[in-house]
Amino acid sequence: MDHTTRDDQSGTELVQKPSTIDVEKSSNRTVHTNTPLLLTDLDWDSPDDPDNPRNWSSSKKIYHLVCISLCAFTTTYLSSAWASGAVPAAKEFHVSETVSLLGVSLFCVGLSLGPVIGSPVSEQYGRLPVYRWSLPLGGLFIIGCAVSENMASILVCRFFAGLFCSPCLSIGGGSITDMYVPSKMGRATSGFLISPFLGPCIAPVIGGFVIEHKSWRWLEWVGLIATAVTIVFSLGMQETYKTAVLKHRAQRRGLRVSDHKAPTLGSIRAWMADTVVRPLILLTTEPIVTFLSVYIGFNFAVLYGFFASLQVVYAEIYGFSPHKTGLVFLSLAIGLGLATTTSLLMDKFIYQKKHRQLTAQGVKRIPPEHRLYPAMFGGFCIIISLFWFAWTARSDISWASPTVALIPFNWGNLCVFTSAAIYLVDCYGPRYGASALAANGFTRYMFAMAFPLFMVQMYDNLTPKWATSLLGFISVGLAPIPWILFWTGPKIRSWSRIASSLA
Repeated sequence: MDHTTRDDQSGTELVQKPSTIDVEKSSNRTVHTNTPLLLTDLDWDSPDDPDNPRNWSSSKKIYHLVCISLCAFTTTYLSSAWASGAVPAAKEFHVSETVSLLGVSLFCVGLSLGPVIGSPVSEQYGRLPVYRWSLPLGGLFIIGCAVSENMASILVCRFFAGLFCSPCLSIGGGSITDMYVPSKMGRATSGFLISPFLGPCIAPVIGGFVIEHKSWRWLEWVGLIATAVTIVFSLGMQETYKTAVLKHRAQRRGLRVSDHKAPTLGSIRAWMADTVVRPLILLTTEPIVTFLSVYIGFNFAVLYGFFASLQVVYAEIYGFSPHKTGLVFLSLAIGLGLATTTSLLMDKFIYQKKHRQLTAQGVKRIPPEHRLYPAMFGGFCIIISLFWFAWTARSDISWASPTVALIPFNWGNLCVFTSAAIYLVDCYGPRYGASALAANGFTRYMFAMAFPLFMVQMYDNLTPKWATSLLGFISVGLAPIPWILFWTGPKIRSWSRIASSLA
């Protein structure tokens, strides 16, 4: 008899063929398809199943990790590429610099909506279609921006470019989870998370040279070239999402898959609950999510605020040209390299050592607070950087001092972000951890949206010394958050119905 079932994750139904056929499996076993088979009953053939992304060779995993990282880099590169051309574009279209900088802000608004699109699409169709279509669709709006004849159309195109590029950025962590077991995920995550921070550091470097020799429109064309390179390089990617892999394999083995994807009121409610409501609930009711999101959001916003403020400092105080100012951002890139090295070393010599000790003692679940060592260290780096920059960015002190001062900022910034991201997943598990990261991402990009719009005015009115000092004082107030969570995290988690259930 025919048997039909619905998969809870994908919403698809598998219908067993009434006839008996033999289908060759990847494991060279034969299956008779007259026996009803549920998709929820499907699993890997064995622990060594070659179709399981966690069993892929190291080289294959590294290739996919590079592809995922390139997508994240390209997306954030596009987000900040406009900043270098904000002033020339403002002059051409007779608007203020603040209005022109909305090109950066609206792109960030689009990025903040990534999980709303990326999560349900990846769970319904798999990760691969998101990577295949996200950047190409975003690239179309980059073209629109490059050929626009007024500021309004530029801003609209920038928003939609961010909106359509954002899904491939939002599912990167999920793809890493598909390929790596939790104990090995730290290194891969540290390598991946440098990408969205590297994009905003490299874009001003390239943009400074482009804007001196070409028009602001070439900033978008260069971004489009980077998008095309990423798309071509990623053509060899394969699906990693378990449900999608098993579904496709079931089709190859002779199962007839009947997809009923028409949305129902129940499915729409579930989608809203998972992708919109739950992250907002976690953001407003879970202290761990709230405070880490505010801390990371502030740090990320300062990074995006540098697009406006560093132009003021280096052009007005040191008389730098656009391309020289762009080169200053390489200091931030150096900080990212140091942060990645720091996170990896702390994972190897502190976390993994503690993991082995507690495992030997029979502890089944390592307290997530041991993930916070890099964040505890990173807070000091951010404070040192901001005050160092504030009090040495003067005409009577060499430009080299404030430039070097920027290195510790991203050193600490990435350490805090990487550590907190892994900590959130450890605290709330894969399902709710994704919502916690979505809440964090929303806060991060909404903060990044706002800061460039007032940084120029703040630096003009307060002077670079006191404007940057103000940011430093705020950092002093936020830096204790990882330390407080390290010592009181278990108690705070016990208050949470979600986190306490995983303890």
